[in-house]
Amino acid sequence: MSKVGFFRSIQLKFIIIYILLLILAMQLIGSFFMSELRDNLMENFTDSIDDRMELLSYNLEQAFSREHNDVLEGLSLGEEVQQIVDEININSTTTSIQVINNQGRILATNDINDRGDVGKKATRKIIENALFFNPPDPDVKWDQENEELLYIQALPLYNDGDIVVGVIYVEALIQSVYDQLEEISGIFLRGSILAISVAAFLGILVARTITKPIKEMRRQAQTMAKGDFTKKVNIYGKDEIGQLAETFNDLNGRLKHSYATIEEERRKLSSVLSNMSDGVIAIDNSGAITLMNEAAGRLISQNPDDLIGDYLLDVLQLEDRIVDITALQDSGSMIIDFSEDDELFLLRASFSNVLDDEEEITGFIAVLSDVTEQEKIEQERRDFVSNVSHELRTPLTTMKSYIEALTDGAWEDKDIAPKFLGVAQNETDRMIRMVNDLLQLSKMDADEYPMHKERTEFIEYFHQVVDRLEISIPEHITLKRELPKSGKLNVWIDKDKMTQVLDNIISNAIKYSPEGGEIRLKVENKRHFLLVSVQDQGIGIAYDKLEKIFERFYRADRARTRKLGGTGLGLAITKELVEAHHGKIWAKSKEGKGTTILFTLPLMSQKRRGNR
Repeated sequence: MSKVGFFRSIQLKFIIIYILLLILAMQLIGSFFMSELRDNLMENFTDSIDDRMELLSYNLEQAFSREHNDVLEGLSLGEEVQQIVDEININSTTTSIQVINNQGRILATNDINDRGDVGKKATRKIIENALFFNPPDPDVKWDQENEELLYIQALPLYNDGDIVVGVIYVEALIQSVYDQLEEISGIFLRGSILAISVAAFLGILVARTITKPIKEMRRQAQTMAKGDFTKKVNIYGKDEIGQLAETFNDLNGRLKHSYATIEEERRKLSSVLSNMSDGVIAIDNSGAITLMNEAAGRLISQNPDDLIGDYLLDVLQLEDRIVDITALQDSGSMIIDFSEDDELFLLRASFSNVLDDEEEITGFIAVLSDVTEQEKIEQERRDFVSNVSHELRTPLTTMKSYIEALTDGAWEDKDIAPKFLGVAQNETDRMIRMVNDLLQLSKMDADEYPMHKERTEFIEYFHQVVDRLEISIPEHITLKRELPKSGKLNVWIDKDKMTQVLDNIISNAIKYSPEGGEIRLKVENKRHFLLVSVQDQGIGIAYDKLEKIFERFYRADRARTRKLGGTGLGLAITKELVEAHHGKIWAKSKEGKGTTILFTLPLMSQKRRGNR
């Protein structure tokens, strides 16, 4: 990760924000201060003018009220007015005063330069307004000739009858007030610049105190990203940033522990994969290989490191080598033929999904197993079953005919004949059932066993099968049904073959149930398939023998099986029939606590139901 420059750093942002806030505050303060100062200076200036004008107005109104005497102590009205104007205490260099009578003529002025205008007609609009009872407000104007600001005011003079007898016109130089304001503004500006400079320096210090621990945490995060969890960030206080640093250090410790745990699990997994006899291949969603152990490389005679990233279909050449697919639902397995010349070499590839936290498929795991010997044994067993069934069929038929002949006439010996005939008859029936079972298995192995599937509502069909069996079961055995009470569950099955499956499973449960035992018959809707289970309360099966009960001729308890008339082929036939319906079958058991046989059947989809 590249280093963040100063002009892109959070430190500069803090400084800029700090200075902008200060500038805004000083701008508001300066605007308010200068506005108030200007109003105050203007008020003082106008108050000073108004005080003198009030005194001058009083004296002039007295003089105008004596106008009828024409002469006072030898002075005319104009001379008296000029004398009053000259005596007023006003700075004549900054203030110009003119007194105008009601005819609009100038009677007196304090400006020596304007003495020549005495007796002339005053033409200013403000004076005319003051004479005609419309006294104007004071005003400020720009004197273009002298290039300065002037304060002007026209004040009417009244006699005793409130009649305007004259006007006082005042022009005062107000430029000094604005010069004073400008000087004060300059001082304020220089002070603001100094304050902003000091604030910028302090802002850098303040920003560094905030950004320093953040920079340390950033460097520590980069170090942690490399797998180094030995360092910790410094804690500079108990504020929010200090608490963040404490949390960061706690996170560092937790990540260190988690990383160590993950690393330990990774080593364990690596060791397991390295020492497995089965090959393991991990595949992503696109079908590309992401992991392969050494055992998988040995099985397919290729270097695992060279195959990472290649597609599994290309590596295993599945299109040309698939021999048998045994499951096609959520996960399945297939037999792949790697035989060369006359040397048989078969691999079983079992696939399982890899799901994330949201149950979405993110990849697949393929487990490769060498099943060459297993397939050879299975083939030999199939051949044996076929041969034995054909070899035994003729003598069994002859034996059955002989026993029937004996029962027709050789029963005179009341002690031996009935016993002999009974035993022979039972053995003959049992062996005939064995031959029939063997023939059925042989046909299924050779795919010569026809299936007549049809759409079937399973719950109604299941009730029919159980009702038939319930009639003939011993009274001390109870069948308890746990079936869905709503909805139709349609399956695509051969009713005769599925009846044989249920008969085999439930009959076994009845045979091995003790007196007073209860057999639970349960059907569950698992969305895409049905789960059927038959649970008894019999003697149970040892864990190490549980997977063998579906093998041909296997008996968990040989003596008890023979006593009950079993052939050892019922569950093997059941397994073949269930798998022929694209289902799975398995068992759960504990010795002394009974056995549960479970199998699945695919539910018909809505689309398929509509088509059918």
